[in-house]
Amino acid sequence: MGETSTQDWSGTDVSIADIDSELGELRRLSADDASTPQQRTSVMTHLAWVPQPWVDAAERTLSGMGERHPSRTVLLVPYPEDESRLDADLSVHCFPAGETSVCSEVIELSLRGDRVRAPASIVLPLLISDLPVFLRWRGEPPFGETQWEQLTGVADRLVVDSSEWDELRYLELSKVFGRLAVSDIAWARTGAWRSALASHWPAIAEQEVAIRGPRAEAALVRGWLQARLDRELAPAETAGELGARLDGEEVSAPSDVPLSPSELLSAELDRLGRDPIYEQAAAAAVV
Repeated sequence: MGETSTQDWSGTDVSIADIDSELGELRRLSADDASTPQQRTSVMTHLAWVPQPWVDAAERTLSGMGERHPSRTVLLVPYPEDESRLDADLSVHCFPAGETSVCSEVIELSLRGDRVRAPASIVLPLLISDLPVFLRWRGEPPFGETQWEQLTGVADRLVVDSSEWDELRYLELSKVFGRLAVSDIAWARTGAWRSALASHWPAIAEQEVAIRGPRAEAALVRGWLQARLDRELAPAETAGELGARLDGEEVSAPSDVPLSPSELLSAELDRLGRDPIYEQAAAAAVV
């Protein structure tokens, strides 16, 4: 059984050609160090737009995913106030997989100054051809701005977490529903509660419904119920945890074990198609 290994490289004021060359060298070095045959097995290109306050969280989530999604990951960290240049931190991680090892690549790019304005021109040469492109957007997206339009234009699937937003801008998010598949990790966290409420069908159709919880999750559960029941519900109440009352009676909380950020993202990276139920819930959550 082989051991986990990592090869790293960092560069300042680099070109895309430099990145491609250094990645090849890191792959060669990892193969030389390996005690088992290697497979460079990528199932996707995973892009992530990561403003500076989200860098630590994004790196922790990525490290927790391990070998579950062999891929080329490109982290884009914008520094618009700096002098224009492109800096890079590259790594090739190889994990044991039976009699072989599987390798993934992480490309962390610091987009400085004017390089922030044209991210598509930077990432397009780094995409792996014929594989899907997943885009994870950390924090609240700048809907309508150049970075948003360019990167959603190259992605096949978008993953957001609306609990990270200052405002619940589902109306603006819904404008991309028709051209790429969208996942919302806040929606994923409501799965057990949606199952619990669904167990009350068909009686719930006639009951008074009160939803409470963290702002994004509660808004999406309320939106989901409004879409399913085809009637207006009372605004959701803000609370630390999800909860619900039907005709004044508390609904028993589901006994699910919360998933970690790495597990939640990993689950979303397994999905390729659109989620019409989420799209209807987000549309109904617009206030």
